[in-house]
Amino acid sequence: QVQLVESGGGLVQAGGSLSLSCAASRGTLSSNAISWFRQAPGKEHEFVATITWSGGDTYYGASAKGRFTISRDNNKNTVQLQMNRLKPEDTAVYYCAAKNEARGGSYFSTYTYTYWGQGTQVTVSS
Repeated sequence: QVQLVESGGGLVQAGGSLSLSCAASRGTLSSNAISWFRQAPGKEHEFVATITWSGGDTYYGASAKGRFTISRDNNKNTVQLQMNRLKPEDTAVYYCAAKNEARGGSYFSTYTYTYWGQGTQVTVSS
């Protein structure tokens, strides 16, 4: 059992930056790919970024490419999402999710993930 906790959300002006963190408050991120998804009011979950267990591969959604960077520190059992040049349309609740690499399935689908955090609100003002 893995329990995920996100932190780092908040209010920022357009063009600013935020760094989100995902930590395991129980269990370990070992052997898990970690992804960030976001959900804006009235919309479906949107894939943001994934990092594999080894950290050797990262994938980004179209809205995140070139502006967001996902990284992980397996010694600290954390994953970070650095978000730069934020836009009002980035406003959403951001969730981290864990998927055991051995399980297979698409990194980009919410159905693949076993464990989810409670989410952290990111609000970007114009």
